[in-house]
Amino acid sequence: MSLERRVCLLTGASGGIGQALAVALARAGTDLALTYAGHRDEAEAAAADVREIGRRCVVLEGDLVDPSVPGLLVARTEEELGPVDVLVAGAGRGHRSDFEDLDVADWDATLNVNLRAPFLLAQAVLPGMRQRGFGRVLFVSSVAGFTGGIVGPHYAASKAGLHGLTHFLAARVAADGVTVNALAPALIAQTRMLPGDDKELARTIPVRRLGRPEEVADLALATLTNGYVTSQVIGVDGGLYPR
Repeated sequence: MSLERRVCLLTGASGGIGQALAVALARAGTDLALTYAGHRDEAEAAAADVREIGRRCVVLEGDLVDPSVPGLLVARTEEELGPVDVLVAGAGRGHRSDFEDLDVADWDATLNVNLRAPFLLAQAVLPGMRQRGFGRVLFVSSVAGFTGGIVGPHYAASKAGLHGLTHFLAARVAADGVTVNALAPALIAQTRMLPGDDKELARTIPVRRLGRPEEVADLALATLTNGYVTSQVIGVDGGLYPR
């Protein structure tokens, strides 16, 4: 199940996990379209790493709050690099808010980025994957989809919905050589959404430290190169949520 010479669309490439994913995928031989919404410099830095490894790479801007953007990102990727063989939906949104304080605009924006956009991206790439007999879809979720977490109800609901989407899609494309899975990280260093002090957070984790983006990328690569693993939501959380 080599990814050599495959084309990957990776959203959220400007974050810590996204940057690590970009490097891991490039080392596995993929050409990459890296997307970002508001942190161009970080996305360009990830692209520079990909090109240094020797893979083709394009950087695409797009705010996934807009429902037209997922389809445009897929179209641009196919124009620049070719048909999308691997989709890694890593872009996420969520700031801390308790249920009493959350307004409709924040709820909608979070669901739009974290749940609607991954669906629209998958909807755009899955027909081609099925026709070609190969495809990999990986959603980046969160342990909050299992536990509720502490970011807020908008974030937890969006990630739990992503788990349902994973199972629904996987069952319908597995026979065509396409896998659909999700990773559920928790408390990963070098990310923008850590909900508190690093040392205090580390005390809540059985392994007593934050995770590293590279550890998420390692498991992502193992999942993407295994054609027998599908419809799974795999935790990357230092033992925080055993199941």
